[in-house]
Amino acid sequence: MIEEQTAKLPSDVYLWTAVGTMALSLGLFLTRKKHASLFFGQWAPSLLIIGLYNKLVKTHGHDGTDEATESRPAYRTTPADAL
Repeated sequence: MIEEQTAKLPSDVYLWTAVGTMALSLGLFLTRKKHASLFFGQWAPSLLIIGLYNKLVKTHGHDGTDEATESRPAYRTTPADAL
């Protein structure tokens, strides 16, 4: 359900939001508001990770089982088979 809602957003929204929080953090740091600067600065990595997850889900599908994986037989390979 969450993936359906986040799939509606373009992936670059997360990137630009992260850049915005970095700019806000820098602005707060320059105005000597250190604690607020650290608070907003710590949002950027989380937003980037969420954006990455969103991009992966859009390109590779959701967390459920993949039909292509189920249709292929599972072969066990050994180093001797590779030769």
